[in-house]
Amino acid sequence: MPEDHHVQEAETSTRKIVAGLFMSLDGVVDSLEASPKKWGSTEMNETIAAGVAQADAVLLGPRTYRMLAQFWQYQSDDLPMARFLNHTAKYLVSSTITEDMLEWQPATLIRGMLFEEITKLKQQLGKNIQIPGSPRLVRSLLQNGLLDELRLNICPVVVGSGMRLFDEIMDQVSLQLVDSKAYSNGVVGLTYRI
Repeated sequence: MPEDHHVQEAETSTRKIVAGLFMSLDGVVDSLEASPKKWGSTEMNETIAAGVAQADAVLLGPRTYRMLAQFWQYQSDDLPMARFLNHTAKYLVSSTITEDMLEWQPATLIRGMLFEEITKLKQQLGKNIQIPGSPRLVRSLLQNGLLDELRLNICPVVVGSGMRLFDEIMDQVSLQLVDSKAYSNGVVGLTYRI
């Protein structure tokens, strides 16, 4: 009897939307100087892989979708990240891309009533919904109370200019630090629950 109750509880709980971003010390999220290409490590990849294992869907903005598609769809399933990204349901938030432009499948276009559609996604049965990158989308979800967890990899570099994650957020957003890790390359990983 307790097992049935536990299964029922898992089926009725909502999925979490979890964002992961690399960021400079001064908050820039769109610079190669504070990116996985420059700061990624085996140690960090293990942490990222653990987070990916808890997800069964990806939510992306148009720029990140195009950028990831250009690389990952041509990679072999021997790479765990390629296997995950290439075979996982991708939800693309865009008003500029059309269905026929969705070359990287499986992919579904979300447009129109964005927050209602994302709320519906969260209410479906499943694991977490991962957002790799897509800082504008992350900012919008954070502002509108739809982001559940924010994982930031703070790189030890001051970039000076570029898109900052928290620009344009006008209202206070309270975050609870639930995990932190200092990597040997100087990056600090911070996980916040919202």
